[in-house]
Amino acid sequence: QVQLVESGGGLVQAGGSLRLSCAASGRTFSRFAMGWFRQTPGQEREFVAAIRRSSSTYYVNSVKARFIIPRDNAKKTLYLQINSLKPEDTAIYYCAAKGEDNPSYSLSSYYSRTTYEYWGQGTQVTVPS
Repeated sequence: QVQLVESGGGLVQAGGSLRLSCAASGRTFSRFAMGWFRQTPGQEREFVAAIRRSSSTYYVNSVKARFIIPRDNAKKTLYLQINSLKPEDTAIYYCAAKGEDNPSYSLSSYYSRTTYEYWGQGTQVTVPS
């Protein structure tokens, strides 16, 4: 069983920065594919960024050049560095994990909610307009 706990959310003015953390427990974190998703009221949970076991990274176009998704396998922790925050970044941010990442998986699979087996409870990010 894998448990994910997010932290680091808060209220930040536009143009500011935040670093979200996702602490994992349980199985071998280094073999996981990890992702960040976000959700606003009434909307579906949407892909933000992912990092594979190989450390390849993927981002939704709207956050490229502003978001970075590093991981620290020794600490079993995933991060999301968010820079140049915008009001439209306001959402609950969720960490997700897929155990046993495999090089044969398609690129598109990392963008899909259904790929990920484990989810955290989310952390709120608010950027006032």
